[in-house]
Amino acid sequence: MVGGLIDRLVAAAATILTVAALIAPAAVLAAEPASEPAAAPRRIASLNLCTDQLLLSLADPEQIIGLSPYARDPTLSWAAADAARHPLLSGGAEDVMVLKPDLVVAGRFERRATREMLARRGLRVVDFDIVRSIEEAKQQITRMGALVGHPERAAARNAAIDAALARARTAASRSGLRVLAVSRRGWVPGADSLISSLLAAVGLVNAAAELGFAAGGFASLEEIVATRPDLVLVAAAAPVAEDQGQAFLLHPALDRLYPPERRLVVPEMLTVCGGPMLAEALDRLTAALGRVER
Repeated sequence: MVGGLIDRLVAAAATILTVAALIAPAAVLAAEPASEPAAAPRRIASLNLCTDQLLLSLADPEQIIGLSPYARDPTLSWAAADAARHPLLSGGAEDVMVLKPDLVVAGRFERRATREMLARRGLRVVDFDIVRSIEEAKQQITRMGALVGHPERAAARNAAIDAALARARTAASRSGLRVLAVSRRGWVPGADSLISSLLAAVGLVNAAAELGFAAGGFASLEEIVATRPDLVLVAAAAPVAEDQGQAFLLHPALDRLYPPERRLVVPEMLTVCGGPMLAEALDRLTAALGRVER
């Protein structure tokens, strides 16, 4: 069941990233004004895994009235434990309207019908784009902090990312090793992705560009072997083949070419979204690189 859910999320991510790359930052709904209102919202609902985590990190618990269906999934959400105290929403407009929020936060490239219906009913809907860099993640933290009335928390979260970034750059590899991030069914984040930004911070190069992936795409086993990256980035040190999607990562060819000493391990919950978790992602990546280069 979990494998099927993650497969659906991976497929959805592929579609969303492709559409996002094509239409770039064109807004589906009206753009939010540059300045946010002074009064902080008291009832906030989130429709997106990434806005869930921003909200949980920056808002007061009593401000949050509902989160996306995946908010409590510990494989995908860095803030899953904190999400346990809040109700989960179906993702449809009806259960959101019943709660009468004064702010709804969502991803720009998903649940379009829901977002448009909520906006037509007069609810304030604020969209967040897919994060493609560490800097964009910091901008979203700042924006969410302003929306929920806690800019000082956003500043502290960004300071933590900056500190981790400084540590990463101090320890950065000078070798320019080529890395391919590989997840279920061969999904590879592209050159224009958050993964690329994280890899660059520690002096590594995303080999996905050699496969022609800008936003991301599915690579076959043959393509991965032919590309021969120096290292692979995976979400778990010893993945278990619970289903066919996970079994891809256990293929004998990958095991032979990329034994543990040639694998960087950073949990998916630290890289699937851009937010405060990037401080930990950078530290994990820096430590993993240190072990590989020893």
